[in-house]
Amino acid sequence: MGRIRVLVADDSALMRKTLKTLIESDPELEVIDTARDGEDAVEKARKLLPDVITMDVNMPKMDGLTALQIIVEEEIAPVIVVSSLTQHGSITAYEALELGAFDYVPKPDGTVSLNMNVVRDELVKKIKAAYKSTRSKSVLDKLSRRTLLNKVEETKKAKIEKPALVDFYAVAIGISTGGPKTIYDVLPYLPADLNAAVFLVQHMPPNFTKPYAERLDNYCQLKVVEADDGMEVVPGVVYVGKGGFHLKLRKADKGLKIWLSKVPKHMFMPSADVMMESVLEHFGNKTVGVLMTGMGDDGARAMVKIKQAGGYTIAESEETAIVFGMPAEAIRMGGADKVLPSYKVADEIIKVVGRRK
Repeated sequence: MGRIRVLVADDSALMRKTLKTLIESDPELEVIDTARDGEDAVEKARKLLPDVITMDVNMPKMDGLTALQIIVEEEIAPVIVVSSLTQHGSITAYEALELGAFDYVPKPDGTVSLNMNVVRDELVKKIKAAYKSTRSKSVLDKLSRRTLLNKVEETKKAKIEKPALVDFYAVAIGISTGGPKTIYDVLPYLPADLNAAVFLVQHMPPNFTKPYAERLDNYCQLKVVEADDGMEVVPGVVYVGKGGFHLKLRKADKGLKIWLSKVPKHMFMPSADVMMESVLEHFGNKTVGVLMTGMGDDGARAMVKIKQAGGYTIAESEETAIVFGMPAEAIRMGGADKVLPSYKVADEIIKVVGRRK
């Protein structure tokens, strides 16, 4: 088998050279060409048909988002966005994920980064994962935006009553690589009167999780917020784990509250395992664990614990998982009551937890 062929698109000559060096430091990868802007990237992608494309966002002539849409629409190759982590940059990179980018790798020092070595391993790993992926179209294309948004506006007008006791369910969702697209197969189809609070851990750095929650809120019947310390936990709300913190729960005078913590040390902040175990501690057998696309095994052990405690667990099937890592581990460990494609997960959640009366 030959090496994985990569096209690098960046308007900085220094960044193109740096990325080429980093990528080719792995013997399984080769950079077949570089592109100086979006238009150049599209032309070379069509001509060379690379296996994977790395794409800067802010480029002249044709920006990275426009080039991305063309490449995704023509199904040329999966695209990994390589962008800076400024607040503006993080929003733009997230938009790219919605439009169909496979994943992102942040530039640690801004647009022209002199410290790219620190993300070398992440970049190589994601290029290899993208190569194995066969899905590149945006999941948002499946949504009827106008119909769904109208429904969202109607359902969110209803005031969510705060319960005197925590007598509802918890849905704990862990998701990673490919998640910003795949989650649209699930959350928009959960009703506003769902008899559960939803806790979502998506592996993202701090600057991404707030715009991620805000954009999800535009498409969901449930209210979606970035989890903040001290928030009261109520049904009908999706609490998105804040980047850089673990999403945990603690007892309050009446019910439960969000607790953001830096403990334990973990390669992922937030971690699906840590979140799920905290949810299980407080909701017991009223916990529904859901583990979806992502590299590694974060969340798999907690899924086993939820199942053993009498809760219910759902793992995304290989049919739809962009990266069949995390859910595969949960299945292998015996931690999945049900294995379903992403588009059937919402119906299963509704069936298990029901709706508030």
